[in-house]
Amino acid sequence: MADYYDILGVPRGADEKEIRQAYRRLARQHHPDVNPGDDAAAERFKSINAAYEVLSDADKRAKYDRYGDQWQHAEHFEQQGGPDFSQFFRGGNAGHGSGGFSFNIGGASLSDLLGGLGGIRDSGGMGERPRPRPAEIPVDISLEEADAGTTRRVNLPGGRRLEVKIPPGIADGGRVHIAAGNESGGEFNLVVSVLPHQRFERQGADLHTSVDVPLLDAMLGGTAQVRTLRGQIELTLPPETQNGRRFRLAGQGMARLNDSERRGDLYATVNVILPSNLTEEQRDLFERMRALETEKEPSTKE
Repeated sequence: MADYYDILGVPRGADEKEIRQAYRRLARQHHPDVNPGDDAAAERFKSINAAYEVLSDADKRAKYDRYGDQWQHAEHFEQQGGPDFSQFFRGGNAGHGSGGFSFNIGGASLSDLLGGLGGIRDSGGMGERPRPRPAEIPVDISLEEADAGTTRRVNLPGGRRLEVKIPPGIADGGRVHIAAGNESGGEFNLVVSVLPHQRFERQGADLHTSVDVPLLDAMLGGTAQVRTLRGQIELTLPPETQNGRRFRLAGQGMARLNDSERRGDLYATVNVILPSNLTEEQRDLFERMRALETEKEPSTKE
């Protein structure tokens, strides 16, 4: 059986981000939509999904690192005091090929050793074959689509096309389950990637942005137009608004998953814009202001 790390092309010490990036790159490359009629690509796509499902889950990955392709039997091993094969799964050992775990120990194969541990069955341990893992289909959506909800038409293995609804408020990395039926090859998960936005930064259901404010409006008070995902709203600025001050605009953030009527908040940080290309009159006014500020400073003389 091929090593999951080799399938994704990542080292054993790879972090979650490296594993996720490798999965997305490979999934797009070998997706059936990109390789219609290519059976080898379809098999590769299934292997990539299987590897990612295990390595993206901290608990499953820990079991895989210790027990290799028998990680699903980890609980049985631990209850029975069975062998720990982790020394053979880290590479560099005799009998451990770079592509998987087909090795012999003292003339006995791994399957021979496992066969003596008390009724471990290939089907999963209870006499019933485990349900196949849902295949994963990656899709990209914009932040606006994540807020409002959207749909995607996807090609399922077997040639069937299906329109899938993506709910409002879905997060980056969120999954939409597709119960496609046996005629379409079983179950699927749509794995959603929310693309970065040039104006907004998302934190849960809240959004963060900046708003440019002229110097005089910041000093004397005024209004500023703040862009939201649903248009623009007017922000009232009090006099002497400082650069970097953050205003909370309640209910102007993202829709919340499964409760789109309740929205997060939008936080707008003030970016004061200094004037440029001053006229002589404007420069004189600023000089007078500086003189007045100097007069206000308390004397340091005794």
